[in-house]
Amino acid sequence: MLLLDVDTSDGESLRALAYPDVVGTPRTGDRVLLNTTALDRSLGTGGLALVVAVPDRPDAWPAREAEEPGHLVKARYTPLQTMVLGVDDPEGAHHGRLADADDLGGMPVVAADLHSALPAVLAGVRLEDEGLRVVYVMTDGGALPAAYSRTVAVLRERGWLEAVVTAGQAYGGDLEAVTVHSALLAAHHVVGADLVVVTQGPGNLGTGTRWGFSGVSAGEALNAAAVLGGRPVASLRVSQADPRPRHRGLSHHSATAYGRVLAHPAEVPLPHGTTGHAATDGCLADVRAAVGELVHAAPHLRPVDVAVEGVVEALHGSPVPLATMGRGLEEDTASFVAAAVAGRRAAVLGSA
Repeated sequence: MLLLDVDTSDGESLRALAYPDVVGTPRTGDRVLLNTTALDRSLGTGGLALVVAVPDRPDAWPAREAEEPGHLVKARYTPLQTMVLGVDDPEGAHHGRLADADDLGGMPVVAADLHSALPAVLAGVRLEDEGLRVVYVMTDGGALPAAYSRTVAVLRERGWLEAVVTAGQAYGGDLEAVTVHSALLAAHHVVGADLVVVTQGPGNLGTGTRWGFSGVSAGEALNAAAVLGGRPVASLRVSQADPRPRHRGLSHHSATAYGRVLAHPAEVPLPHGTTGHAATDGCLADVRAAVGELVHAAPHLRPVDVAVEGVVEALHGSPVPLATMGRGLEEDTASFVAAAVAGRRAAVLGSA
């Protein structure tokens, strides 16, 4: 992706984002067509204009040869739909391996609500076992292009991720998959993953209602893992600093996704011990109590204590800045600790 400074016709200067493989490569002096919807509404996950086209320079437009393999269309029936070669595509090299694939062989699968949980989960994995091959499955509840995530790019460069599989309408991963199910199977059978982390791309849609949020996909991802013979691990969304009561302590997103959407047995890792931060430990004690109530109503969930010893130090070693909803590690330590212990538990299962 390219970040551009664009001067508008009314004298404004905007920061804009272009995806060269979709709209072409703008250069200095080009006129560009922009989508400013999210910018105009000051959406937290917007912040940038998006280049739709370079209308005066057709030579900039990306070309795809008719005989080029792959027939999976993502961002379907939008003006910027893109065609990719899917890992489960009949034209691809892996179709034969995946045609009848139906089992994950007990591979642990961690699901999380927010994209910001990804590096924290991985920090927990690596605290337990740095040698595990970890694959990230990116769902389509947030950003659709994997390229939008600077976090993923750095984690790949630093070797914290073996591969990225983009599922559903999301695209741009090392492998493309039609569904979360085929993405998980590709991670296991094609990449040889020891464990998988599933979460939406950057961005999150919520409405303040019980069911109207994109994070319900976390429960759906664990259903897929269970159906395919994986080991579902539910990473909790928690916060010690969110100003919204519905997200303080145990977020209602986790209660709904794992208590109501998830219909199969899953482990729920709980931080055990003290971090040495009073506010964090107080929040995590509240989370423990809330999970106890949740499990009473949702007996398919199994709480598992996971030691917090060394977790905060491991989080400080993340190669990308940790931030969730605009808050960093020092401001919302509990959020990242909860994600890290999920990774630590999954690593234990993946090493077994």
